[in-house]
Amino acid sequence: MNFLEYLRQFHPIDDSEYTQLTSFFKRRDFKKGELIICAGEIQRELYFVNKGVQMSFVDTAQKQHVVAFTYPPNICAIPESFLFQKPAPYNLISLTASECEAITFTELNMLFDRSQTMERLFRKMTEAFLVGVISRHIELHTLTIEERFKSFTRQSKHLLQLVPHKYIASYLGIDPTNFSKLYNSVKI
Repeated sequence: MNFLEYLRQFHPIDDSEYTQLTSFFKRRDFKKGELIICAGEIQRELYFVNKGVQMSFVDTAQKQHVVAFTYPPNICAIPESFLFQKPAPYNLISLTASECEAITFTELNMLFDRSQTMERLFRKMTEAFLVGVISRHIELHTLTIEERFKSFTRQSKHLLQLVPHKYIASYLGIDPTNFSKLYNSVKI
């Protein structure tokens, strides 16, 4: 699926509106392991992922907690930081070499002022993101570790080959040893 098709899943957008959006894009390349946003920094650009896998995570004294993975065709951000232009409460890293298109907060809001369609598109994308976060929260609190693992593989099976399993285990709230057992025993 290309990026235009991805956007059209949320709201109708014509070619001229898409051209208007992409006219602001600046390509950003990130190396494997490169921190895109560090906790405490303000995310000034929103990223549209063309290639690669990114991960947001919280570091505590005890361990690293994975918040989310992003990959094409998707948006990559620390929403709290980008939407409110406040310091990020956690980190965003490029797990693999990544290629993104970037638009600044100012440019995106200028586009919203010009186009009700664009504003509506991004509102609907934000609504879908919110529903996804709530669904994930419910899964973490109500599903068994095997059910969480199966749900993950239904949605993002390809990440099993791209992302170190310790990160997926953290994302699913599963001990790495139990994740390894699931990976080797559950039919996917």
